[in-house]
Amino acid sequence: MTSGVPLRRARRTPRVGSSHWLRHLLGVSLRTKLIGANLVVVAAAAAALAVTPHDTGDGHAADILGVALLLAVIVSAGLVTLATRPIREIEEVAGRVWRGDFAARVIPAATADADTARLGRTFNLLLDSLEDDRARLRALAAQTIRAQDEERSRIARELHDSVAQSLAALGYQLAALSRDAHDDELAGRLAELRALTGDVLEEVRALSHVVHPRVLDDLGLVAAVEWLSRSVCERAALRVTVHAAPDVASGASTEAMAALYRVAQESLRNVERHAAATRADVTILRDGDTLALEVRDDGRGFSLADAQARRPGMGLFAMRERVSLVDGRLDIDSTPGRGTRVRASVPIAR
Repeated sequence: MTSGVPLRRARRTPRVGSSHWLRHLLGVSLRTKLIGANLVVVAAAAAALAVTPHDTGDGHAADILGVALLLAVIVSAGLVTLATRPIREIEEVAGRVWRGDFAARVIPAATADADTARLGRTFNLLLDSLEDDRARLRALAAQTIRAQDEERSRIARELHDSVAQSLAALGYQLAALSRDAHDDELAGRLAELRALTGDVLEEVRALSHVVHPRVLDDLGLVAAVEWLSRSVCERAALRVTVHAAPDVASGASTEAMAALYRVAQESLRNVERHAAATRADVTILRDGDTLALEVRDDGRGFSLADAQARRPGMGLFAMRERVSLVDGRLDIDSTPGRGTRVRASVPIAR
């Protein structure tokens, strides 16, 4: 904090055309500036009284004194403004960081005193440390999600290739036993067991797709979103339409497609459970090196701030973080009574 390089950077004033002594004068502490401003006011009043002749009349002397005090107040206000400008700049940087601009930094000001300049440098060091910690957390989160996706994929393969195949074989065996049974009651019970096995088989296959859609790995994003839309239409009174060119996601990274698919999955789940909508439109489009997915519904909408405060597990934060991990952006636009629009855009290749 007190090394030579930061000090030289803090005192560099290429845009200020003042002399060396003026820069030192403006660099005094805030307390000295305020005391100096008050002294200027007092000195101006005393000077006005000293140079005013005593025989000019009380009214004329009062006018001269008033003008002198007014000029002194203007000078005092200017000094206070110069003194507090670096503090306002620190406040503006804090506001930018709060709004998500983690690259914002305090630029050393020529009018900053030593204490304020040191405060700015300390604030920058804090932001650098925050950015480093955020980068480490993002890397850890990315590794966690990648491991989670790999584990999901493995479980889905086990469910589809092992458990589902075993259930299918069991169904065939029950069908054969039912055909060979001579007892009608036994044949009926075997038929019921075969039907139950078929239902469990369908549930296992559906579960394998929920855990990890293999169609996303095999056929790509568009096919996976279309399968997801059909699944939602089958179980809910909701009409979902997908608008996308077949090759719109060609060349996109696996991480980008997975992030957009999870946004579509969470958005349609929210529409199905909370929106009371009759239809939803899913649009996948490509703009240069960016792939975007948009989900729009005609439901009742909601207040985003209230939803985040009332339902922290709704998935909005998870969607935003998932998209940010692939350097993307998520925008949610919703108004009570006017539906909801969720749009996620990610770079095709990281």
